[in-house]
Amino acid sequence: MKPPPPSRHQLALMIWLAVFPTLTALNLILGDWLAALTPVVRTFVLATIAVPIVIYGLMPHLHRARAHLLRLRA
Repeated sequence: MKPPPPSRHQLALMIWLAVFPTLTALNLILGDWLAALTPVVRTFVLATIAVPIVIYGLMPHLHRARAHLLRLRA
């Protein structure tokens, strides 16, 4: 049985769980290079790298993990 879509609160938590570590890792990896950029360009670079990682890489795993947890609770 397919689980229902996540609530707003669940989705917000899932997004936070994907975005925070991704941005932290990117800042640690690219920090020295990013420091030379203006804040707007730095944000553009981070968003351009982070969004695909989060949407295509991490969110599918988080949705599967949520579905698994819901199956365990049933």
